[in-house]
Amino acid sequence: MNAVSLPRRIAAEALGTAFLLAAVVGSGIMGERLAGGNAALALLGNTLSTGSALVVLISIFGPVSGAHFNPVVTMHFLIRREIAFSAAGLYIFSQLIGAIAGVFLAHAMFAAPILEISDRLRAGPAQWFSEFVATFGLIATIVGSRHAPDRTPLLVGLYIAAAYWFTASTSFANPAVTFARMLTHSFSGIAPASAPGFIVAQIAGALAASVLLPWLFESRRPV
Repeated sequence: MNAVSLPRRIAAEALGTAFLLAAVVGSGIMGERLAGGNAALALLGNTLSTGSALVVLISIFGPVSGAHFNPVVTMHFLIRREIAFSAAGLYIFSQLIGAIAGVFLAHAMFAAPILEISDRLRAGPAQWFSEFVATFGLIATIVGSRHAPDRTPLLVGLYIAAAYWFTASTSFANPAVTFARMLTHSFSGIAPASAPGFIVAQIAGALAASVLLPWLFESRRPV
């Protein structure tokens, strides 16, 4: 049982998710402004910032809340009965609020309108399948690294950085992130019409991983 009080855990989830979105959106704005129209260079800056931020945020908030920062990660632990249903609901709510706050924070730092709506379309079977794969791989990274939990922050950060480039969707892999990124008219945004397909694919990827991977990584005695 987690000895940290639930209010502190909820606060950690909200604050950590806010900083994650500030990193995602802020580096997207900075990359777009400095890249001179070079989308690959802007994506590289976005990738490095997001992956690095994840390593730091998971390292510092992990001992408090587990550093989920992601509704499907919380869903995975709920399926595994490692978090209570009521706590999981509060985690997800705090992640959504934190994600929105992080977008607003990034906009304020770059003197952009606080509230925007993205028009960046990201749709189609290839994008949805990419989100399924990205989310499955994220859960695989978390489950597979449980034998060495001190390495989890680095492994998650590296995985997301890699998935930015090997998936067609640039690896959102997070419903809270997807929802909040509808609210930025920047390099990191996603149009509201595109978000539902991403979120469905993310949930499907997490469910598939939650069913298969505990069996795959379960410790067994040799026969």
